[in-house]
Amino acid sequence: MVSLEIDGKMLEVKEGRTILEAAKEIGIEIPHLCYMNLEEIGFKNDCSSCRICVVEVEGQRRLIPSCSTPVANGMKIWTNTKRVMQKRRNIVELLLSDHPKDCLICGKNGNCELQKIAISFGIRKIRFSGRESSYEKEESVAITRDVTKCIMCRRCESICRDIQSCNILTGVRRGFSAVVDTAFSRSLQHTRCTFCGQCVSVCPTGAIYETDNSFQLFQDIMNEEKIVVMQVAPAVRVAIGEMFGMEAGTDVTGKLVSALKKIGIDYVFDTNFAADVTVMEEATELKYRMEHGKILPIFTSCCPAWVRFLQQNYPEMEKYLSSTKSPQEIFGAIAKHIFQKEQEKEVVCVSLMPCVAKKYEASIGKDVNYSVTTREIVNLLKQFNIDLSLMPEEDFDQPFATSSGGGDIFGRSGGVMEATARTLYYLLEKEDLKEVAFHNLRGFDGLKFSEVKIGEKVLRLAVVHGLRQAREVVEAIRNGQLQIDALEVMACKGGCLAGGGQPYHHGDFSIIQKRTEAIQRLDDRNSIQCSHQNQDVLRMYREKIGSIYGDEAKELFHYEKGRKLVI
Repeated sequence: MVSLEIDGKMLEVKEGRTILEAAKEIGIEIPHLCYMNLEEIGFKNDCSSCRICVVEVEGQRRLIPSCSTPVANGMKIWTNTKRVMQKRRNIVELLLSDHPKDCLICGKNGNCELQKIAISFGIRKIRFSGRESSYEKEESVAITRDVTKCIMCRRCESICRDIQSCNILTGVRRGFSAVVDTAFSRSLQHTRCTFCGQCVSVCPTGAIYETDNSFQLFQDIMNEEKIVVMQVAPAVRVAIGEMFGMEAGTDVTGKLVSALKKIGIDYVFDTNFAADVTVMEEATELKYRMEHGKILPIFTSCCPAWVRFLQQNYPEMEKYLSSTKSPQEIFGAIAKHIFQKEQEKEVVCVSLMPCVAKKYEASIGKDVNYSVTTREIVNLLKQFNIDLSLMPEEDFDQPFATSSGGGDIFGRSGGVMEATARTLYYLLEKEDLKEVAFHNLRGFDGLKFSEVKIGEKVLRLAVVHGLRQAREVVEAIRNGQLQIDALEVMACKGGCLAGGGQPYHHGDFSIIQKRTEAIQRLDDRNSIQCSHQNQDVLRMYREKIGSIYGDEAKELFHYEKGRKLVI
């Protein structure tokens, strides 16, 4: 342990802690912009580029950045001297001198960390005038970049490099011209960007945000010639309440359904219903591969960022991907090919997702018109003066309302594999597992393994989240170093609950943990825990589709010749 003094308070902290982290332990919040530490997933950005976190240390002539300076025995530190406060204010004003002043229409308005720091410093006038940079705003199908708002915190660069291993973004140029950009300033669509949106989730300003489809949804709602159908993903319902002042992990399913109907959505359906269909198809596909000596392991294909990553980096490994579509796309097929037949007007299928990459997936499919993120729908609800916390409870609309616990857990890392294993066991053994919980596949470890004995065979399952570790696993499989039967991959650490379209966590990973606990409670409390027990799904097969993994099902719910890439 290291003994030191901060603002007159004596304390002991673990060796290796930074001054900023030590101060936080005794309730002293040192303002910062570039620093972010998510220890739970191994992410730390402490490049000291913003310099807002400077402090005064006895014996040091210069002010030092607290985010990257480790504590030492006997240190005496002051975080709020006149010198410190003046320097911090100057730095914030210098950042603002070269920053666009269009806060009212900025995609990060209200969630901008630079904005909050400027407010906390009481800055009402910028005394310095810098040379304002001018870059064209770049809008892809999923992510919009406004490089003029980049403050060179380099969080996006760090998470793209260290957690996702994609290396799409890097610092370029110097001085006032310095920004984080792609190689040769290429559009994201013309790079190997997966659209996972983790850069969006950590950006402190409006330099990177999701491409907004909320106005398109508004127009469709107002069009009386259309029927607007919205599917709601499981991860959304335990996160959206945060943006209305509720505790992270609060399940607001019923309130959200009534709110969506209040703004004019004609039908609100549960994506979990489609998740159960995904499980039925994928488990049957895996059973077929096992029984007919087809290629193993099977890779899950629900996460479009993972699919794009695999196709662009390991095209020779695409053969391992399940042909089953994601729940978003399966529901789109149900809406456009089954539900549409019963309607007189055109059906517009919109998905409410925690994910930025789902926008990309919708753009290359033919059934989902477009996808909106959790944040986008909150903005729309607030336009209609709706406070989610005050809304009554309503059920999802029939006939796509019933779902299993297996569908619920699609939102967390390990959920797809666990749900699939529950049903695969039933398909092979003709009886349900006595214990449906796969505890080894839960939690935040980067790579998780579990085994399930089915007859004489032991099925080896693996789960990975985060694309850096996914890369390591894929290479181990390719090189014959890892022998498994099935692999689940989610691009975002923690799964969809930590997706790029969710309410901003601002570096507090306990928020993701609370969402995860909440979604697991939904599974635990559900009277139907396995997808093959969902009678509404089975009825749809009997009345509309025919056999699971049959000709009609393959036509609607599977990709026959791979997925088309947008390059």
